[in-house]
Amino acid sequence: MNPIDNPIGYASTFLFIPGNRPERFVKALNSGAHAIIIDLEDAVAEEDKAAARSAIRQAWPDFSAEQRQRIVIRSNAPGTRFYGEDLMLAEELTIACLLIPKSESHDQINGAAEVLPSTAIIPMIETARGLQQIDVIANAQQVIRLALGNIDLQADLGMVCDAQETELQVARFQLVLASRLAEIAPPVDGVTTATDDTDRITADTLRGKRLGFGAKLCIHPAQVPIVSKAFTPTEEELRWSNQVIEADKAAKGGVAKLNGRMIDRPVVLLAKRLLVLAGKH
Repeated sequence: MNPIDNPIGYASTFLFIPGNRPERFVKALNSGAHAIIIDLEDAVAEEDKAAARSAIRQAWPDFSAEQRQRIVIRSNAPGTRFYGEDLMLAEELTIACLLIPKSESHDQINGAAEVLPSTAIIPMIETARGLQQIDVIANAQQVIRLALGNIDLQADLGMVCDAQETELQVARFQLVLASRLAEIAPPVDGVTTATDDTDRITADTLRGKRLGFGAKLCIHPAQVPIVSKAFTPTEEELRWSNQVIEADKAAKGGVAKLNGRMIDRPVVLLAKRLLVLAGKH
């Protein structure tokens, strides 16, 4: 799965919407978020899971082709009694991207890929086992990028984090490193639970950006413009991106160099992504 060819690989804002609230689907798409995540897991009670799948199925014909490319569906976790039906829905709708919560193995991801051969997959790392298996998960079939489930990971590890989630710095670094080694798009950082604290949301987003994350999960529309602004490329970043693209073109498929440094596929992806975010590519 080549992230350069998939708009989900460029997205920096992902807005969660409960699957059983179809009246919010279009509003979310119009919120300014690059992608929306229609959630079948945590946001939907067990007794409402079937109704949520039905709501997505009924709403699907009304989405444009462009909108469908921006919709991610978060299934329930593998091993739950809801997961199989979630995959069947994803197969029926030929969704562009599936977010798999509590991803813990290479086989889980490859199993979903066999059912959904044309669907990009975002494994969500939110358990100790998932973090341990992060390298093989990042290299599984059709994985376009990783996502951090920071709240669940804290709970699974028995952590009590400070406001800056200092205790999760190592885990965040592991996601960035695994993504780079697997040559997939930069990972998606976890949520900020404060929905109206602009300073906290901005600080959390900039922390992720400094670490090498390329996106952030949002739980409220008010967070979207704050996150988007924080990820907006600077003039210096745009100059670098244009230089990378020109060097890559000049190499004509060969090894490209810029200022004495080799330019490989992930670097070109980052440059293109920055230009897309700035509306210049």
